[in-house]
Amino acid sequence: MVQRILESAASIEALDQSAIPRLRMPERATVFSARAARLRQLADASHPIAGYLRLMAALADAQQHVLADFTAPMPSRESIALNQQHSMPIVPALGANQRDPAWRDVLFMLLDRIEAAGALTPPLAQLVAHLRSMSADALDAQADAILALRFAEIEPAAAPFIVAALQVVWTDIASRIGSAEVPYMDTSGVCPVCGTMPVASIVRVGGVHEGYRYVQCGLCSTEWHVVRAKCSNCDSTKGIAYHAMDGAEASTAQTAEDEQARAERARNAPLKAESCDECGTYRKIGYQEKAYDFEPFADDLASLTLDLLMGDAGFRRPAPNPWLWPEQSASDEASQADESDEAR
Repeated sequence: MVQRILESAASIEALDQSAIPRLRMPERATVFSARAARLRQLADASHPIAGYLRLMAALADAQQHVLADFTAPMPSRESIALNQQHSMPIVPALGANQRDPAWRDVLFMLLDRIEAAGALTPPLAQLVAHLRSMSADALDAQADAILALRFAEIEPAAAPFIVAALQVVWTDIASRIGSAEVPYMDTSGVCPVCGTMPVASIVRVGGVHEGYRYVQCGLCSTEWHVVRAKCSNCDSTKGIAYHAMDGAEASTAQTAEDEQARAERARNAPLKAESCDECGTYRKIGYQEKAYDFEPFADDLASLTLDLLMGDAGFRRPAPNPWLWPEQSASDEASQADESDEAR
């Protein structure tokens, strides 16, 4: 059951924004290995998609291995300067002309690592063979559809592996960009580095980032600061609420003490869904002080029950987790496309 928790925006909005580090660029040496470790930690025997989480952990390990020896070409200084001048993402990912063809080589290297890990199920072996058989044009078309959220064109089973290859490329680029080079954006709804949407957010502990909320890009893993109690999709501070699993089933004979205990569990939950009544969306937020190993991408992927409950409550995600693409109806696709256009 989900518990709705209201939090005041006033004290958070009063923070001195000039004193807060605006960006956290991805840590090249550990970005994917930390994700893999967290996925394995979350994939306990009772988890409903434990097998899938372990497969994605193997994929994240493969990403870290490939990233160690991969260097993508950087955009020209002229291109970067133009984007800086117009407050645009500094290295936008959307569009085949923005991608070095080597991203497809990265995909095949990831597939090699997955195969080398062994124990491929027949469906997974069939999927790997399918990906290897796709033409360059077909792979680029899938990449474009994924980045543009054109759901009807996306192959849900193949998409996580295609995304994983794109993540390696753009994480490599982002890790070599200085935060001072990244322009301020007019909206917080898209990544200032690659222009794609964030997957989830984290309130960090330690050092200069202590107590601040950062949203994490689902593609390049760049994190940027967004004030808490503000919608990370539409920037509204109205109608913001937090929802958490309270760890108990509802009962018709519930006492006041039961209700108080449920509310306390919800307030102390390490993972919540931040909803916005203005745009009708939600995005998950984790608290590192309550779960130090929290990793936005991994924890978002592993918390499907919260997604289901938020859907039942009438809220929708601005975009799916890039490693889990649900089947979409025509109406769902139109709605998601409208929200994506507004965010961009």
